[in-house]
Amino acid sequence: MKGGWVYIMANRYRGGMYVGVTADLLKRAYQHREREGSSHVADFGKTRLVYAERHEDIEAAIAREKLVKKWRRSWKFALIEADNPEWRDLWCEWFPTAAHEG
Repeated sequence: MKGGWVYIMANRYRGGMYVGVTADLLKRAYQHREREGSSHVADFGKTRLVYAERHEDIEAAIAREKLVKKWRRSWKFALIEADNPEWRDLWCEWFPTAAHEG
């Protein structure tokens, strides 16, 4: 079975967040950056990839996404800030070649 990613997009430091799940993080993050695929992300400018976690099984990723979506904002902040305290846009770090395309 194919793995998956749980990810969080944000519009700014400690701002609005979007929690999602995908089998292809590069493609999905690119869609969000281009304001495609989710009207909520596009409408609120949540184009910064600030968190992502890999799961070997897509079903586990989906279950984790549903759980994280129910969390309090402060818990999501803590999750992000454990690895990314400055809320850097991970897109440029994780996908440097893609960051310079388009």
